[in-house]
Amino acid sequence: MSILIGIGIVTTVTTFYLGKKGWHALHKAVGISPGVLTYRDYDAPLSLSTINWQQLALNKVHLKNLSEPQLRQLKRIDEKVTSYQAYQKALQAQHKTPAVTEQQFVLNKMLHTRLPEMLASHHHLANINISAGNANNEKKAEANQLLQQVLNNIEQRLDRLLEQMESQQLQALRVMKNYINSHDS
Repeated sequence: MSILIGIGIVTTVTTFYLGKKGWHALHKAVGISPGVLTYRDYDAPLSLSTINWQQLALNKVHLKNLSEPQLRQLKRIDEKVTSYQAYQKALQAQHKTPAVTEQQFVLNKMLHTRLPEMLASHHHLANINISAGNANNEKKAEANQLLQQVLNNIEQRLDRLLEQMESQQLQALRVMKNYINSHDS
């Protein structure tokens, strides 16, 4: 009787062990890691201390007076710039160096020079109004409106540039497909 109990225990332990190994092997095969899923709330308010800029070099002090939608828009702009830079690096890895267009030059200048200057000016204006005790909401509203227009402009330029890159890649695929199809005789 004790032999049957021993065989049952060994079988149970072996089944659990192999099941766990199989479970981990299955997850590894499909490219995910088993464990605890962490929920990330994308609608949660952004905190300046947790924002990591991938491409934009922005002074966090100048971002203190921005509204939540403006911070989210800056984050979207940063993500789009990251996509654009990844595309440029992929081209360089293929030893293709595209000529910099005027549109790309202007956008680069806006992102790395004008945007930080605008954010600094906006921050200084907000601090002047606070330190002077000046309740001039008109100037503050105008400053927010001007900054929002600049952010919208930059994001639209990035969208057009990314769309242009996408179209170029699609056209390259079409050309390659036509080339391959033309040699199917």
